[in-house]
Formats: sequence, C-alpha cells, structure tokens
Amino acid sequence: MKMRIGVLALQGSFAEHMESLHAAGAKPVPVKYPEQLDGIDALIIPGGESTTIRKLLNRYNVGIKIIDLANKGLPVYGTCAGMIALAKHIEYPEYAILGLMDITVQRNAFGRQLESFEENLDIPLLGKKSFRAVFIRAPLIKDTGKKVDVIARLKDGRIVAAEQDNLMVSSFHPELTGDLRMHQYFLTKVKNT
Repeated sequence: MKMRIGVLALQGSFAEHMESLHAAGAKPVPVKYPEQLDGIDALIIPGGESTTIRKLLNRYNVGIKIIDLANKGLPVYGTCAGMIALAKHIEYPEYAILGLMDITVQRNAFGRQLESFEENLDIPLLGKKSFRAVFIRAPLIKDTGKKVDVIARLKDGRIVAAEQDNLMVSSFHPELTGDLRMHQYFLTKVKNT
C-alpha cells in the first residue's frame, strides 16, 4: 500500500511536490482543511510566501492541527517558505509560524527574485552524485539547536538543509529539479518513523 503524503495546498509549489511524490511511489494528498490531515503518513509544507502561508494556516484553522500531529511524531518536510513555517526562530521582523524545529532562519537571505540561483550540493545522505538545488528568494538556516542534524551546506559552509527527529527542512526547492532523491529520502524517513 502506498504511503499517503499530505501536501499543504494553500499556496506555493504544492502541485510540483505532488508530482514528485507520485513519481517517487507515494500517494500525494492535497491538504487545505484540518480534517484532510487525518490518515496521512506525513506532510510536506511547500515553498511560497511565508506571510501568506501564516495567514492561510490561521484562516483555515489547519496550523494548530499540524503542530499537534508533528508533536505526536508525524513526519513533516518544509521547503523554502515551508522551512520558515517550521522554524522556532525567524530573524526579525517575523514571529514563528508553527515553531516546531529548533532552528533560526533568515528570510530572503540571498536577496530578491533576481538573485535566485542554482548550485550543486554535496548531500552525503543522497549518495555521491551532487544534487542540483534551486534557490528562489530562499531562506537560510543561521543557527541550529543541539538536536538538529545538518543535511546540506553551500560551498561556503552556510546551512541549507537539516533534520530534527521527525522534521526535515531545506531552503531549496527539490520539487523543481526532476531529481527525486530528497523526496525519496523523506519517504525513507517516513517509513522509519
């Protein structure tokens, strides 16, 4: 039976995540309302605009249930704005959205849309082949708590992906590359949780 992976479908690149999950062998489930979180094996919070995501989580009353399920062990993967949503600390002027992962995040760390870029990352968890990462108005992990494991860094050492227990984040967009390895790694994490 295929794993049912919820994808927060309020805003952002949720359709691309759903395509990647399908290609990786999972059953993607769009999530807009709290009751759609019932029966899923994990959740992905996609990139988009973090302030908009905050407002929509509140409007649709889904944020509180995500916090409850994540605290009970539901695996959650946040990409780009999803990483911001999961962070306990966001550098000014924002307050935490879900506040689940012990990381400090800087929004738009690389500048505006025009400063978007791609870079090959060495991610040992994914094997020897580098991963082509797409950064679009990307955040950056500035600091991590003791229980956080760093997954990936830029060549200059700055942290762009990490995990903590059932939580995982990346400042880049794996759903835009056609390389399924980040999604496959998350699915392995889900199986082992």
